[in-house]
Amino acid sequence: MIVGFILRYFQLDFLHHHIEALVFCASQPVKPEEIRQCLVQLLGADIPLTDVESVLQQLVKKYQSEEYAFGIYHLGGGFQFLTKPAYQASVGVLLRQKSKKRLSTAALETVAIIAYKQPITKSEIEQIRGVSCEYAIQKLLEKELIIIKGKAETVGKPLLYGTSDKFMTYFGIAGLKDLPQPKDFATVENEIGTSGE
Repeated sequence: MIVGFILRYFQLDFLHHHIEALVFCASQPVKPEEIRQCLVQLLGADIPLTDVESVLQQLVKKYQSEEYAFGIYHLGGGFQFLTKPAYQASVGVLLRQKSKKRLSTAALETVAIIAYKQPITKSEIEQIRGVSCEYAIQKLLEKELIIIKGKAETVGKPLLYGTSDKFMTYFGIAGLKDLPQPKDFATVENEIGTSGE
């Protein structure tokens, strides 16, 4: 039993470094199953998904230390190294120079509507915005922030749009449930001057 425990410890320690390297080199959040498949191919042995998930949680905890300027974050169903919020101002200077990655106001409005109302057609988006969305939708598709999710069962069978995994990464959320809700925008009513005062 003790021998089995020791072997298990060294197996997880070995996996730790390989999983850390895979997350580090990934340009997009890498999913636990993708990591598992890489390890299976590398080692020629089956690796339990639970082992991969356990190591990922250990790595997340490790990089929470103030010793590191970056951490491993769970985004869009995967894991990715990102700079910690305390250092985002300095990194922001560099990122601001890459204007091609910025979204216009029209694109932001369009992707917000898609995120909250998906799946949704172009004409429905235009009804909400009150203007044409052709260009904004094209740019969002190019940036892979939205995807085509099928066709509506209405006249003409228009395309249905929804958000992609890259949308989650771009906006730093783990899933659609993390989107701000209407109640988050509610303003506190001003009680001064109400009747009886």
